[in-house]
Amino acid sequence: MTRKLYILNGSNLNMLGLREPHLYGSTTLKDIEQNCLALADTLEFDCVFRQTNSESQLIDWIQEAFLQDAALIINPAGFSFGRIPVLDAVKLIARPVVEVHITNIHRRSEEYRHSTISVAATAVICGAGANGYLLAIRAVEDLWGRQS
Repeated sequence: MTRKLYILNGSNLNMLGLREPHLYGSTTLKDIEQNCLALADTLEFDCVFRQTNSESQLIDWIQEAFLQDAALIINPAGFSFGRIPVLDAVKLIARPVVEVHITNIHRRSEEYRHSTISVAATAVICGAGANGYLLAIRAVEDLWGRQS
C-alpha cells in the first residue's frame, strides 16, 4: 500500500524569503518543498506539495487528499483564522492531520492566536520555523503507525 501525504500551504506563503523575514526567516517555500519531498521519499510517502492564495483551491485540494486517503500537513496561513469552509474540509480527513505554522502564533497579536483549523488537527506545530514542516512529516509517520 502506498501511503499518500499532502502538504498544503495557504495564502502568501509563496512569498516566504521575501515577506517579513524578521518573522518568517529567509527560507523560501521552494526550499521547504525540496526538504519535505526528500524526507517524505525517505519515509516512503507519495507526497504532493502545493500552495495557493485561493481558499476555494485549498478546499478542493483538501477534498482531493480525502479521496486519496492521504494524511495532511497544512499551513493554512491566513485561512487559519475564522475560515469555516477550510475547517469543514479538513474534518473529512481520516488519516493524521498536522497543522503547521512557521511562527509561534500564540506569541503574536490577538488576530493571529486562534486557528480555527486546530480543532480538526491531530497535532499542531508552531514556532519551529521552516523546520516545523519536517517535524510535521515525522509526526505523520508516527501517527500513521499508531492508526494502522
